[in-house]
Amino acid sequence: MGAAMRRIQAGNALSAFGLGFTVPYLYVYVAQVRDLGASTAGAVLAVFAMAALVALPFTGRVIDRRGPLPVVVGGAVLAAVGAVGMGVAATVPAAVFSAALLGAGTAVMQPALATMIVWCSDPSTRTRAFATQFFLQNLGLGLGGLIGGQLVDVNRPGSFTLLFGIEAAMFLVLAAVAGTVKLPRTSSASSSALPEEAAGAGGGGLRALLGHRAMVQLCVLGFVLFFACYGQFESGLAAYGTEAAGIDPSTLGIALAANTAVIVVAQFVVLRLVERRRRSRVIASVGLIWALAWIIAGYAGLGHGSQTMATAAFISTYALFGLGESMLSPTVAPLVADLAPGEMVGQYNAAFALVKQLALAVGPAVGGPMGAALHGPYIVTFVLFSLGVSVLALRLGRRLTPVQDQPSLAHQRSRVVAVHKPETVTAAS
Repeated sequence: MGAAMRRIQAGNALSAFGLGFTVPYLYVYVAQVRDLGASTAGAVLAVFAMAALVALPFTGRVIDRRGPLPVVVGGAVLAAVGAVGMGVAATVPAAVFSAALLGAGTAVMQPALATMIVWCSDPSTRTRAFATQFFLQNLGLGLGGLIGGQLVDVNRPGSFTLLFGIEAAMFLVLAAVAGTVKLPRTSSASSSALPEEAAGAGGGGLRALLGHRAMVQLCVLGFVLFFACYGQFESGLAAYGTEAAGIDPSTLGIALAANTAVIVVAQFVVLRLVERRRRSRVIASVGLIWALAWIIAGYAGLGHGSQTMATAAFISTYALFGLGESMLSPTVAPLVADLAPGEMVGQYNAAFALVKQLALAVGPAVGGPMGAALHGPYIVTFVLFSLGVSVLALRLGRRLTPVQDQPSLAHQRSRVVAVHKPETVTAAS
């Protein structure tokens, strides 16, 4: 990594570290520590998500017109203000307003950071760059959650104020680090041209993006991916585990730790296996792995084994999800970048971030009630969604160019071109 990429990755890891301090405890903080009630806590979480949905549609154009650096710095400062406000919020309006600032700030940073990574990489290094980002994010979140869990005390609101203060400080560190990054020219970000069907849509921007069929298919695939996995972690799957499998609530923390541990341990091992394979087939393999994970979850809740076996199966489900996530990180995000024309990288990243946020909003709303009450249909539904990931991935592969689907081909071809026979020199005497 060059100096710019190292700074981007370091700032990204520190901001994830700060988020890890507060994300697991936001509901408890609002509902119990500040004694604002469960309904207010639910409203705060909803506002946190809705703020992202409102901010993201405008983020892409700003990134492409002004560059990603001002967006990262502005988003980090906005998130820091929201974190400080949340740490001292004692009333409903203060908590809701702070959640809106925090949600909007963290949301707009995602596509801006992704665009910075695209600008500081090329197709041959982009896969590894995004894998490193995902690894550091999970490591930061895990360490932040682990340390934060040792500091919090529901009987001392000041302990939570400290956590939000640390989170705000990490966002400001990200802003400071990002401000020192010297980005290359935007023209080197991507060599892709807008496909004919997208260029024919006219109007540019959103209309051109919607006319890009490969990108639209990738967004549909992304929605299913995030809906079937991330959207179930803390809602449907947690409800299913406690209700159907009789899992102790404390085991949920162990399962999430297993998920993070698999990602941290397996990320670069998996990277070696997938970076020279077709992206569409790697994503299709993730669908099969996740289908197996859901079947194992079904055994945990619907089988007739011992409680120990059910617990082990449930933890294995989260671990398999982590294996799939480590395969996705070097494939999906770089593919978004490789599909984007150089002048629309920000809009493509923002559009995909919006799809992710929609899936994270819809996933709990659908999966939560099903996981709590409709145990059999819940498992069958998400086994089918996981298999749908495989089908959608293979269909997407048909719309990708060989290099978009397998970037290593470009490197191989460049080496072949570089090796040529020297011209025969005829000596004139």
